Amino acid sequence: MHQTNLNAFNCHESFAFFESELFKDVQTQGVFPDSKTFTDSVPKQPIHKILTNYQQERKSNTGFVLQDFVLANFIIPDTLEITIDSPSTDINQQIEKLWLALEKPADKLTNTSLLPLANPYVVPGGRFREIYYWDSYFSALGLIKSHKTKLVMSMLDNFVDLQRRFDCIPNGNRSYYLSRSQPPILGLLVELLLPFQSEPISFIKKYIDAITKEYEFWMQGSDDLTDEKSEHRRVVKLPDGSFLNRYWDDSDTPRPESYREDIELLNDFKPDNESEFFRNIRAACESGWDFSSRWLADPQSLATIRTTRILPVDLNCLLFKVESLLGHYFEILSDEFLSSKYKDLALKRKIAINRYFWSTKTNYFMDYDLDKKTNSPVLSMAGILPLFVELADEHQAKWISDAIKIQFLKPGGLVTTCVENTQQWDAPNGWAPLHWFAVVGLHNYQHDELANTIKHRWTKTIDVYFKSTGKLMEKYNVCQQTQKAVGGEYDVQEGFGWTNGVYQAMSGED
Repeated sequence: MHQTNLNAFNCHESFAFFESELFKDVQTQGVFPDSKTFTDSVPKQPIHKILTNYQQERKSNTGFVLQDFVLANFIIPDTLEITIDSPSTDINQQIEKLWLALEKPADKLTNTSLLPLANPYVVPGGRFREIYYWDSYFSALGLIKSHKTKLVMSMLDNFVDLQRRFDCIPNGNRSYYLSRSQPPILGLLVELLLPFQSEPISFIKKYIDAITKEYEFWMQGSDDLTDEKSEHRRVVKLPDGSFLNRYWDDSDTPRPESYREDIELLNDFKPDNESEFFRNIRAACESGWDFSSRWLADPQSLATIRTTRILPVDLNCLLFKVESLLGHYFEILSDEFLSSKYKDLALKRKIAINRYFWSTKTNYFMDYDLDKKTNSPVLSMAGILPLFVELADEHQAKWISDAIKIQFLKPGGLVTTCVENTQQWDAPNGWAPLHWFAVVGLHNYQHDELANTIKHRWTKTIDVYFKSTGKLMEKYNVCQQTQKAVGGEYDVQEGFGWTNGVYQAMSGED
């Protein structure tokens, strides 16, 4: 069977599984503590046969036990602690061993939710058994430090191949992630790898179509927008004619990998519009910030999620970066028309970002609320992205650095937002990607002392936790460094790809 047909067949099989009575019964009855476990299971025979047997056995067998049926018909993946032979007490040596533990070989085609990848790749760790899109950029920072540039190249090629097969780069290589992407980092990966190429022009030629295609994915439908119909999927036309973007998901049903959690939240909240509720949950997952007060009408209640009504400053900064890279790369390739086109788009977006996201009230870049037609009240580390992509001016950079010092800087690094609640992308938690954006962004504007303070506090937090536990974690409590970070739908995961990568990239450099 042709590869494209195999893709379609496997996705059809897994989607039928997710819609089945068996799947919903297993998830809602809590057979597994983590809903993701069953979505990643491996059927021992074709799904349609298992589903038929389920209906028959349940009706005819008076002693039917759901868990016994599942264990008899599926191979259940383990979420084990990452074990390393002869673990090191030296954190840098331990990270080198972790890269080996987190690396997966090219996949074989299976009848599971996994979308097979043709090249080796690195997974984050723990329950995250597959490649994740935006995670991979931060892992790549460390892999390059570890002289694993070839592995980063193979991960880039995997993303381009996924894009070719499915017309987008999904959240991760699972069928249940195909309805959404993640923050666009394909161009950043190309930029990161470019200095290592012996033939840079050929390298740009090889990947420029993929960067262009990703940009078109985010802008799909923009040509048809009018003042009356101003929104379509991920793009919004503002009253002044500007185009800005939001997070979205093409599905509006419970997430298979968090089915029980979504149904329980629905039953607790009973929203007026179930479809919008589920889409907003999913759109927050596309942001990578799942979940955060950024997306909530009530910062203390996930039930009030409204992600698609928020224009995020970080997403639009990353798309400015894509436009800028395309303008630059087409110039290198001597395509003056396309170079001019993308440079013009970047300039227009820069103007729009300053118009809609810069708050003169807080002197900080804030998300924009489409319904209230004003800035969101939530101060978040997303506001550092204009410095990372270098679109802020010197005055803005000074005000932002002041806000970082006063509002976000804690003993262990930077809190994610200035809201403390039970969501994992809020205070008191800190995350490696946001520390990377902050340190690079501040260095871009010569705020070196603050950048180095952040770097040292963050790496010390990782060091302190490693010395007491021997582990590198997905996220950290930056207010109480020795306390385990909590919040969110699942327990904090260890491994952990982007923490390893950012730690390595920051270590030993001032």
